[in-house]
Amino acid sequence: MSVSTGELHSNGQLRADKRKKIYAKLWRDRYLYLLILPGVLFFLVYRYIPMLGIVIAFQNFSPFLGFRGSEWVGLQHFRTIFADPEVVRVIWNTLYLSFLQIVFAFPAPIILALLLNELRSELYKRLIQTIVYMPHFLSWVIVVGIFVIFLRGDGLVNNFLQTVLGMEQSVGFLTNPDYFRPLIVLQVIWKEVGWGTIIFLAALAGVNPELYEAATVDGANRWRKMWHITLPAIRTVIVILFILRLGSVLDSGFEQIFLMLNSFNREIGEVLDTYVYYKGIQQTDYSFATAVGLFKSIVGLVLIVGANYLAKRFGQEGVY
Repeated sequence: MSVSTGELHSNGQLRADKRKKIYAKLWRDRYLYLLILPGVLFFLVYRYIPMLGIVIAFQNFSPFLGFRGSEWVGLQHFRTIFADPEVVRVIWNTLYLSFLQIVFAFPAPIILALLLNELRSELYKRLIQTIVYMPHFLSWVIVVGIFVIFLRGDGLVNNFLQTVLGMEQSVGFLTNPDYFRPLIVLQVIWKEVGWGTIIFLAALAGVNPELYEAATVDGANRWRKMWHITLPAIRTVIVILFILRLGSVLDSGFEQIFLMLNSFNREIGEVLDTYVYYKGIQQTDYSFATAVGLFKSIVGLVLIVGANYLAKRFGQEGVY
C-alpha cells in the first residue's frame, strides 16, 4: 500500500506538534521537576549505580584485582548459602524474627489507630498521638541504650523485682537467649507503633460520617461499627502495607540486632544483616556478602509479586 506525500507530511507535522506540547509542558512545570531532582539523584547515585557491583557475587572478588581481574566462580557463593549449616541457621533466625514482627508488630499500629479513632476528645487524642510518635525520632542506639539501662542486672526492672516482689536473684534479660526475640519485637512496637498509625488515621479520616450515623440508626454498637465500617475502610491500606512488609521479610534491622547481640544470645540472635557484616566487613568476604544481599533482594521481589498477585485475585488493590 503506497502512502502519499501529503499523508507523510501530515504525520510528521502531528509528531512535531506532539513534541512541542511535551516540551512546553516540561518547561511549564520545570520548577516541580527541580523539586524532585534531589530525590532522583539520591536513588540514582545510592541505589541504581551501586547495582553494578552485583557482579562480584559471581566472583572471588579481590580489591587488588578489581572486577576484571577477579576469578569467576559462577553460583558457588549461592550454593554456600544453602549448604553451610551456619548460614541455614542464620536464615532461620531471620525468618523466625520476621514472622514474630509480622504477627505482633504489624497489627499494633492498626489496633492503636482504631483505638485513637474511638476517642471523643480531640485534645486527648492529639496528646496521645504526640506521645506515641516521639519514640520514632529516637535512633536505635538510644532505644537500645534505654532498654539496657532498665533491664541490666542492677537496672530499674531488676531492682523492682528484688525490692517489691522479693526475688533473690536478678533476671538476665540481656543475657538469657529466651528474652532476646521478645525484647526485639517489643522495641520495634514501642518505637514504630505511633508512627505507623499516621497512614491508618489518614485513611480513617476519609470515612463518610453518614455511614456511622446510619449504623447508629440501625442499632449497631461501637464494635459493630468498627468491624463493618472502620476496618473495611482501611482494608486496602492494610493489604498494601502488608505486601510491602513481605518484601523486607529477610531484613530484620541491622542496627537494632547488632546492638542487642552478645556472646550469650548470638546463637539465636544473629540474622542475615549482621552475618553479612561479619563476613563481608570483618572477614573481607565481599563476594559472599554480596551474594547474600542479592539472594535477599530476589526473595523480597518474589514475595512482593506473589502477594500482589494474590491480593488482586481476591479483589483487593495491590501496589501495582
